[in-house]
Amino acid sequence: MSTPKQDKRQLDTLRRVLIHVRPYRLHVLLSLLCAAISAASQLLVPIFCGSAIDYMLGAGSVDFAGVARYALYIAGVTLLSAVAQQCLATSNNRIAYCVSRDLRTEAMNKLQRLPLSYLDSHPSGDLVSRVIADVDTFSDGLLMGFTQLFTGVVLIAGTLIIMLVLNVPIALLVVVLTPLSLFAASFIARRTHRYFSEQAKVRGQQTALINELIEGQKVVQSFGHEADSLDDFDAVNDRLGTVALKATFFSSLVNPSTRLVNNIVYAAVGLACALFAITGRFGMTVGGMSIFLSYASQYAKPFNEISGVVTELQNALACARRLFTLMDEKDRVPDKEDAADLTACGHVALSGVSFRYVPDRPLIEDFSLSVTPGQRIAIVGPTGCGKTTLINLLMRFYDVDKGAITVDGTDIRDIRRHALRRNIGMVLQDTWLKAGTIRENIAYGRPDATLDEIIAAAKAAHAHSFIRRLPDGYDTVITENGGNISQGQKQLLCIARVMLTLPPMLILDEATSSIDTRTELRIQDAFAKMMKGRTSFIVAHRLSTIREADVILVMKDGHIIEQGNHDALMQRNGFYATLYNAQFGN
Repeated sequence: MSTPKQDKRQLDTLRRVLIHVRPYRLHVLLSLLCAAISAASQLLVPIFCGSAIDYMLGAGSVDFAGVARYALYIAGVTLLSAVAQQCLATSNNRIAYCVSRDLRTEAMNKLQRLPLSYLDSHPSGDLVSRVIADVDTFSDGLLMGFTQLFTGVVLIAGTLIIMLVLNVPIALLVVVLTPLSLFAASFIARRTHRYFSEQAKVRGQQTALINELIEGQKVVQSFGHEADSLDDFDAVNDRLGTVALKATFFSSLVNPSTRLVNNIVYAAVGLACALFAITGRFGMTVGGMSIFLSYASQYAKPFNEISGVVTELQNALACARRLFTLMDEKDRVPDKEDAADLTACGHVALSGVSFRYVPDRPLIEDFSLSVTPGQRIAIVGPTGCGKTTLINLLMRFYDVDKGAITVDGTDIRDIRRHALRRNIGMVLQDTWLKAGTIRENIAYGRPDATLDEIIAAAKAAHAHSFIRRLPDGYDTVITENGGNISQGQKQLLCIARVMLTLPPMLILDEATSSIDTRTELRIQDAFAKMMKGRTSFIVAHRLSTIREADVILVMKDGHIIEQGNHDALMQRNGFYATLYNAQFGN
């Protein structure tokens, strides 16, 4: 049974859905008008049928002219109803799909504003499920709701009014019995909402698992984890099947329950009309009895349809709430209104910086550093010491908890993010390429670059030779994240991307980790030329790649424990010397 808190949450979701429908209120009004025309046309048919029946007085005494006239009336209103239904469907389709488009656009814009801490802590498959599958389910429910709900409500109201005009006692009999149908539908629908909410949640978990397994299929197969992966999928799939079965079972009880009540109403109306026709009370005729039986059937039909709509709306609202939950997440700290632009010279300073991913787990504590323009700063240390975290802070993917990071004397929190990142080029150990051509991927940071500039950058990164051997050269299409080229080739493309933009500051985080030794030596030479006059931060585990750095920072447990160039640190015979000798021997 739903709680008051759940009811309030559901009403809030419905209110927000209506807010998104508001821009299309003209289409809503058109839908209501078409629903009214369609319902009025359907309501006239029983009256015309009843009148035609009364012209059939008996054998040899049929008024064919009267019957033909009402047959034409029936054909006319049926055609009018068909046209109104077509306009209704068109309007409702536009409302449903435009609202779905708006929601997806809003969700994608929200994803661009979310802090990386949120994206790092939530499965990407679940987010995809919210934006794609949940919006699709919501759209289907909204479309059915508008199409059947509008027509059903108008049809119920119109039928009741006509029955009251024609015969008050029989109409009152229908009104007395109708609440039974409403109570049955409401009683069951209130209990199915939590199952639909759980179904949407588990479906998101299933999408996240499938996404994870597809992306890591090579790892799954190389470690022989196929059976365990299938077991994990079967567990989620079975859980989804169980929840979906409960949601479908309980929601499917609505229609037969309302049909039972409506059949009782139909039987009661038929019995009452027959008694009145036999006794001649209230002027009831055989044609009038036919009219009332038709109206009793028409009156019951919308309740059956609306009960099905209620079930779909429950599912739609559950999916909408998952999407609204995403939209309600806090945005990253926005740029200040007076945030500055930046054309960096390359002076970077960290003053008393402290940062923790988890509040009770210290990582970087009271970290200070001053870098002059053009310096090459190498950062080394054991895994988990804070090297990559320092890069995240420099790029302002995360904000410091204490202290400040300044570029050319300006706190990076006072600089527009786009301006800050435009001045920094990154090549990471983890490569990222989009589905598209080689040319588009290299020019990602400079879409207006000419082909000659792209080729020059590729040559500088020593990627030109392998690109030239591809079937279509620079127009060769690669799959998502470069699945059809090697890891080393992907890293070369990422290096070429930075070579093309040549910003005043560079961050190289294990930039040559996937490249063969021969190519690495060439790229190191290209990097040396590229870093000349540019402030550079180099994160490396292979210490041979940083021997020429101006300053080497040795980090451990979030602190700088040693600092100096390679020769000075080796003479000190401290932690750096231990790391270096572990790789190359004494």
